Amino acid sequence: MGFSTVITCFWAFWGIIENFHEGWYYESLLSNVGLMLVQYLSPMLIFMGVTLVSISWPRAGGVLHVIFALLAAWFFQAFTNTVMFLLIAPLIGIGVLYWFGRPQPRKVALTLAIGLPILTLIISGIEPVLRVSQRFDDGDLQARLVQGNGVSLFWAPDGPGWPCGGASWYEAQQVCQYLGEDGLTPAPMPQHIWRLPTVDEAVRSMARHGQNSSGVWDAETAKATYEMTPDKESPLWNVHSQVIYWWTATEADEERAYIIVYDGKVWPRAKQLSPAYLGFRCVKESSPP
Repeated sequence: MGFSTVITCFWAFWGIIENFHEGWYYESLLSNVGLMLVQYLSPMLIFMGVTLVSISWPRAGGVLHVIFALLAAWFFQAFTNTVMFLLIAPLIGIGVLYWFGRPQPRKVALTLAIGLPILTLIISGIEPVLRVSQRFDDGDLQARLVQGNGVSLFWAPDGPGWPCGGASWYEAQQVCQYLGEDGLTPAPMPQHIWRLPTVDEAVRSMARHGQNSSGVWDAETAKATYEMTPDKESPLWNVHSQVIYWWTATEADEERAYIIVYDGKVWPRAKQLSPAYLGFRCVKESSPP
């Protein structure tokens, strides 16, 4: 029972943190809650449910663990190291323990199996809930002039230069090159008006609650530091988009380029990657005064 509860607590912690990191972007509360339960808290709920059955009926619970392990393998379509280590192997191993063991006293075991994961969920969720609930969103998805921290750039409006879906680094570069002056109309030929921001420009432009985060990019250590941690807020980010990473123009090597997260972290990623949550936003130089 102890192993089951520890794993359930882990998934409670991971689920609520990830939910408010990459999820919770719909305008509808119902859609956000549905996404949270189905995509982020389902592992916790599965482990908790199976644990409760196993405490009450140990052998049935042991069989149920194996069944869920097989379902997880089918759902993920691959025995990756992460799936094997965090889901399939623990399910099978704990199923064997329940087959031979009998958690006692049963009432205390049931209380702990429910109470500890819920407590973990609440404690781990306090900070992200407060942060997301306080995000600044002015609803303006037009082209924005963002100035401060030594950078002055126009950022593209919602549209081809700032999509709500994913794109590879190569696709992002091409879209920016062909984008017309208004940032909304692709041209038949390269215009070279818009471009991807460099990682230094992106870091120095990050903000929170309408204030620049005073970011600094150290190219030697490939690390960004901030006086105030930025967040997924206006004027740079769309709080109702699933995109939480942007491509930058800065290459780490021939096969990788740097991406920036809304909270300011910077990582190198393979240029051909194009998941739905990795997008871009083109920029252009601001006109001189």
